This record gives sequence, structure tokens and C-alpha cells, in this order.
Amino acid sequence: MNMSNSNRQYRKDVPVEQTWDLTDLFPDKESWEKALQSAVQEAEQITAFKGRLSESAKTLSKALKTTEAYQQKVIHVAVYANLLISADGSDPSNQSAAAKSGAALAEISSKLSFFESELLKLTSSDIEQFIKDEPELETYRKYLFDILEKKEHILSPELEEAFSALGEVLDAPHNIFSRSKQSDMQFETIVDGQENTQPMSEPLYEESYEYSEDTVLRRNAYASYVNTFEQYKNTYAATYQTEITKQVQLSKLRKYDSATDMLLAPQQVTTEMYHNQLDVIQEKLAPHMRKYAKLLKEKLGLEELRFCDLKAPLDPSFNPSTSYEDASETILTALDVMGPEYLEGMKKALSNRWVDRAQNVGKANGAFCSSPYGAHPYILVTWADKMRNAFILAHELGHAGHFYLAGKYQSLFNTRPSTYFIEAPSTLNELLLADHLMKTNKDDPRMKRWVITQLLGTYYHNFITHLLEGAFQRKVYALAEAGTPLTADVLCREKRNVLESFWGDTVTFDEGAGLTWMRQQHYYMGLYPYTYSAGLTVSTTVAKRIREEGQPAVDDWLNVLKSGGTKKPLDLIKDAGIDMSDPENIEIAVNYVGSLIDELVESYSE
Repeated sequence: MNMSNSNRQYRKDVPVEQTWDLTDLFPDKESWEKALQSAVQEAEQITAFKGRLSESAKTLSKALKTTEAYQQKVIHVAVYANLLISADGSDPSNQSAAAKSGAALAEISSKLSFFESELLKLTSSDIEQFIKDEPELETYRKYLFDILEKKEHILSPELEEAFSALGEVLDAPHNIFSRSKQSDMQFETIVDGQENTQPMSEPLYEESYEYSEDTVLRRNAYASYVNTFEQYKNTYAATYQTEITKQVQLSKLRKYDSATDMLLAPQQVTTEMYHNQLDVIQEKLAPHMRKYAKLLKEKLGLEELRFCDLKAPLDPSFNPSTSYEDASETILTALDVMGPEYLEGMKKALSNRWVDRAQNVGKANGAFCSSPYGAHPYILVTWADKMRNAFILAHELGHAGHFYLAGKYQSLFNTRPSTYFIEAPSTLNELLLADHLMKTNKDDPRMKRWVITQLLGTYYHNFITHLLEGAFQRKVYALAEAGTPLTADVLCREKRNVLESFWGDTVTFDEGAGLTWMRQQHYYMGLYPYTYSAGLTVSTTVAKRIREEGQPAVDDWLNVLKSGGTKKPLDLIKDAGIDMSDPENIEIAVNYVGSLIDELVESYSE
């Protein structure tokens, strides 16, 4: 057992109430195995429609319904395997389940690849006529017209089938990166400010040490972290370059003007919205954050504020603790404004083991919410008895609440909106939690200040960490398309440039700061990072509406959540009363962050 795991339990020893209940998906691994095998066989139910999708409205309706029912089963099989490996990636039987699932999904996807290519033979007037003949097809209107939008980018059926069959290979960069980080990376133990030796792992760094008030511990943890990353940089650069090359080549094959255009297409946003998001925030937020950095340096009493100090607490001796149970109560009270139906989903999530909060060896770091249609959402967090965890939990519950409602009101094909919108429901919950804590602690300036710093943590995460990842990605794709080899040195240089241009000379950067492109799996998920800032822009303006207008704003928002993926993001967000094609809305959100920083600075001068 390596030192970095000495303080962490093995999965088998974790109390069951801290884990999620996977029996809601399958009673046991055996029944999952059976479902996996039958999912591969049952693909025949769909292939039976091959060559017939455009014969009549009735046939198309039947095919779509059969496919939705079948996809629901496949999703359950895939999610189960993913949840197993996320809870304990070091367990060989979980690794084997994930591998089997990956292989089966590639086979299924290859068998079903005819579906979209056949639908592409329809014209928009065919679809309109079919909907007239068979009103039940109205449900699938957006799905069918979204497919038509891809028409000029779809290749021959043989090529599409080949790509599907190579699905596992095309996903390899992401899988190699995840497996390596979860199971192979080992870190030197570290010494804290009291000269005690502490265990070190990536989750410990990302969820604890990076936020530590102990400057010695924080900097030593960073040094250990960077030291390990340094050893992997060439391997990860090769892995990431493979991912980028794949996207650039696919975009050429699919006749897009650029990889960026191809990756934005499924998000259904314009390149202008994408560039606005990156440019407005970088330019307008930087002065506010530099002001914060100066305050942090002063309050921490540091001669220089290093990159690894940026997440240190402003008021180190004040780090409120809370148990999981108390945090759950607080969150429910904070979300009361959302009404009984939404709250019912929240209560179920917290009391019916939809949440996996254990700390164990092999567990994926970070937090996520997976929402298999027809079952219920599953949330992964690592609980550490700090109030900060309540914000992380509220965030993931926001995703859960969104898909709980969308799953209730929409059919499978209509559940998921664009990733451009996906982070809005989650961050709105954090803002509601902050508002509640500010109200209930209005006579406690220290607690209020702490809440502001938590909110700034959320904005830091979405408007800085992920946004600057997005800015880095934009640069990397530009370099790749210009034919520049993406070596580790190039990637480190570009990452550091992005960071330095944002923070200016308020922060001291070391070589290690450039390595932080290795932290994040989001780079393997298309143009995902910048969407965090889009979602938070939406939730900030919605929170403002809820504060100012109350119930009507909440009702609009609940309707948007229930709408799932029935509209494009721009239209969906307009239903919440916000126009995201207008950069002014991005500035409203940036100004709110500025006002929080001003309030903090003021609280120290009173």
C-alpha cells in the first residue's frame, strides 16, 4: 500500500450509508452482466428498421419509440459500469466491467449508426408532412431537425459505421489519461507547518491542501503535486496531442471550417457567443481579481503571492465545519424558494442514497452527477465535514434537480439541453445557498465574509479556472490547425501565458503553474471548459431576477428545467428572461463578482 493512501479506507470497509445504492439500477453485478449481453443482442430490435425509416410516418414513430426504450436500457448498463469505476477505479473487477461496457457500447453504436444516416435522407418538408400524418411525432421535432443540421457533415454510411466501430480507439486518449491519473500517479508524502508528515494524493490536494490555511503545507503539497506531474508531462502531452489531432482531422473529414466549429455544433451556440464568453470575462474580470489577489496577499501576510496560494482562505482561522446531515438540512432550507416538486427530488437524493460521499482508495476525484433516464440521478462527492463541501453538494444537487424534472416531463431524446446551459441549474443552487447563509448570518460579519469567499470560490472555478482552460484550449486548437507540434514544452508555455496575462504581476508564477493543463479531464470532452462560465453567467442573472421579482422568476426557471432539451440554448435561456447573444449579460455577471470583491475589501476597512 503506498503512503499516499495510508489514511484512506478501502472501498469494502466504507460504511454503506456513505455510498450510493446501485441496486436501483441493477440488483447485482450478475444481472448487470446479463443486461449487458441482452443489450448487445436486442440491438436487432432497432436494426429491424434498417432501410425503412422513411417509408411512412407510422414506421418512423414506431422506430423512434423502440429506440428510446432500447437506449434507456443501454444507458443503465453504461452508467452502472461508469459508477463502479468512479467509486473504485483500483478494483480489477470494476476495471473489467468498464472495459466490457466500453466494448459493448462500441458494438451497439456501430450497429445503430445507420439510424441517423437514414434519417438524413428526409428533407424538412418530409418531416413536416410526417408530423402532420402522425401527431405523436411532434415530440421528436427538435431531435429530427437537429439531425438535419448535421446533413452536410455526415459521411457515407460505411465510413460512419467504421467510425462507430473505432469508438473505443477514438476515446482512448481520455481513457488513458483517466486511468493513469486514477491508478498510477503516486505522490511523495509532505510536511506541514508543524513538521508533521501528511499523506498526499491528488484528491487530497484538490479537495483539501490547495485550500489549506497552512502556507507551509499548501506550498509543500503543491511542490509534491508538481513534482509528480513533471514526471508524466511527455506522456500526457502525447495523449493530449492525439486527442487534438483526432478532432482536427475529424473536422476536416466532416467538412467543418475548423475543429472549433465542429465542437460548437452540438452545443448549438454561435462562434460569436463562444468568443464573447472568453473575451469579455478575461478582459473585464481581470482587474477585479487582481484587486482580490492584493487583498489575499495582505491578509495572508505573504511577501509574494504564489500561484499555489490563490485558493488559500482569506480568513484562515475561520473555516466552518458541518456534518453531512446538517449541510443537507441547510441546503433544503436554502432551496425552499424552488417549491415542493423540486424539493421532493432534493429530499430523495439526500435520504435515498443517491449520493456517494465516501473517501476511499481508487475513488475518482472531483464531483459529478450522472443522470440515467428512467432511474434517478447519482451524485459523486468526497465529503470532508467542511461547509465548503455543502456548496459542492448543492452544486451537484442542482444538476440532479434539473434532470429529475426534465426526466419527469420529457421523453429520453428531449431530456438534455446543450452543455452551454448545463452548468446554470447547478450554480444557481450555490447562489441560493449563499443568499440563505448571508441572511441567516447577517449579524456575523465573519461568517458573511466567509460566504462571500465561497461564492468567489465558485466564480474562481467557473470564471477563472475553467474559463482560462477554455482560453488555453482556443490557443491549442489554433496552434494545431497551424501545424505546430503540441509538445509538453509548448503546452506548458501556453498554459502559463494564459495565466500570467490574466493575473498580471499580482501573482508570482513558477514553472509548475504551466503544468496545470495536466489536471483536467475536461480537455478530452470537446469545448467543455468555457461552458462553465456560460452556465454561471445565466445563473447569476437568474439569481438577480429571483431576488428582485420572486415567484414569477422561480416559475420561469422551473419551466426551463422541465423543458429539458426541447429548445436550443439561446431560446431556452430567453425563457428564463435572459438574452445570451448580448455580451451585456456577461458584464452583469462580472459586475456582480466585482461587487462581492468590493464588499470584501470594505468589510476589512470597517
